[in-house]
Amino acid sequence: MSSAAQKSAPIRERVQSVINLIRPAVQADGGDIELVNVLDSGVVQIRFHGACHGCPSSTMTLQMGIERNIRDQVPEITSVVPVP
Repeated sequence: MSSAAQKSAPIRERVQSVINLIRPAVQADGGDIELVNVLDSGVVQIRFHGACHGCPSSTMTLQMGIERNIRDQVPEITSVVPVP
């Protein structure tokens, strides 16, 4: 997707495309992530699956990898939070 096309795409689609880029690295460690919702307030809700669910490192993965990448690519996003 070109930069101009990406900016005109709905926020949820843009967030999903970033998650799709991150997903192979997460799956390589035996886990997965699911986009649950993008709230109007700019909060992204994700769900961890597999080895990521309950992993002590998932918080670090969330903050340093997932949230950073999503916020870099979709500046409207304010935070990313895990949901059960």
